[in-house]
Amino acid sequence: MSVSDPIADMLTKIRNASLARHEKVDIVPSKLKLEIIKILKNEGYIKNFKKVVVSEKPFIRIFLKYDEQQRPVIHELSRISKPGRRIYSGYKEMPRIKNGYGTLIVSTSEGVITDKKARERRVGGELICSIW
Repeated sequence: MSVSDPIADMLTKIRNASLARHEKVDIVPSKLKLEIIKILKNEGYIKNFKKVVVSEKPFIRIFLKYDEQQRPVIHELSRISKPGRRIYSGYKEMPRIKNGYGTLIVSTSEGVITDKKARERRVGGELICSIW
């Protein structure tokens, strides 16, 4: 079965695995997904990730992060721009997630970066997803 929105599928897998308190989740790799996962790691939403091969198929294995009471670090993970409706924003109009406590992942001409870096570099782009 083909997936019409692979990014939304990845975010849903991470969200569901986190809510079910799984240790890890496997994602089918792509360059965009890998860049999003790197941002999640750098911002502290996941423990780690690595590329693995299971039954001769490549996967990205994401190790999820929990706090001291075993509550997920990821409270909300949502897709903003969808294949049927792309959402773009300039750096001045870029929304703040949870008044700056959350992170917005943006696809810009300088690559996939967070909203904070996009404002610093003064570039706008497609709003991929938000996380807090």
